[in-house]
Amino acid sequence: MENDNRRTFTFTIKKEDEGMGIRRMLKKNLDFSSRLLAKMRAQHLVFLNDQVLEGWMNPKEGDVIRAVLPDEKSGFPPEDIPFSVVYEDQDLLIADKPAGYTVHPTKGHPNHTIANGIMKYMEDHGQSWKIRFVNRLDMDTTGLLIVGKNSHAQDELIRQMQKNELKKTYCAIVQGIIEEDAFTIDRPIGMPDPDKPNRAVMEDGRPSVTQVKVLERIPGKAADNSENAGHTLVELRLLTGRTHQIRVHLSSIGHPITGDPLYGGDLQDIFPRQALHAMRLRFRHPAEDRIVEAEAPLPDDMERLLEKLKN
Repeated sequence: MENDNRRTFTFTIKKEDEGMGIRRMLKKNLDFSSRLLAKMRAQHLVFLNDQVLEGWMNPKEGDVIRAVLPDEKSGFPPEDIPFSVVYEDQDLLIADKPAGYTVHPTKGHPNHTIANGIMKYMEDHGQSWKIRFVNRLDMDTTGLLIVGKNSHAQDELIRQMQKNELKKTYCAIVQGIIEEDAFTIDRPIGMPDPDKPNRAVMEDGRPSVTQVKVLERIPGKAADNSENAGHTLVELRLLTGRTHQIRVHLSSIGHPITGDPLYGGDLQDIFPRQALHAMRLRFRHPAEDRIVEAEAPLPDDMERLLEKLKN
């Protein structure tokens, strides 16, 4: 018998479904990818009336199909990383990521990542599944990170992102006073030098669109006290998902994110990271007919920065 912890989908054949093959029916009802279906069939994880399905046959009205997702695991060493879980169910986990941690092990950061922290979380809670990140956040960006617990959840949420159906809202503190209350930055982003991490607005870059809404303007003096500089707290909606998109777009209009070392942000001496936070997510659940909304409050260091700027 298969592992009871595996994600299982069950449905009963209706009269109007007769004549439709099981493979096509699984794609129609559950939106499974061809790759996932092939893996499930090879591992004998599709059942018809509790019998292992040997081929893609045509079921009859009243037949019960049960599809069990493959049991997969990640092998990262578990580490105690200080993130919090904002939402969790059988298909996904949403974490509130702290600053200073990469999402996934890389050559430059082989450990001390959020992936290592999730392994520790699974160990502590008696869980075992393969970590599948749906979105990414830069090492020093805080906020909401979606992790699929199975390939179907990851595939479906990535499809929603590509269709702009997964809504991502950020918050940032930027240099200078933005006069417009709301506007859209529509500027292509590319990579000027493949040997460097920074991106830039480039004519031959990929289409990139960011919506900006001013939440609060904070007047202030420049370092030499010569002019009114100030800062602006903004809300940002991503309509595309390019690397460093928000950081590049805000810098390109003369309002780099405070603390951003790569794109010219101010106050790096008192705030040594970009003041950028992924604060809200809204999407359709990948396996159930409902909307999931998640929110993470501003981290303490950004709250303290706002107080310093106001005082």
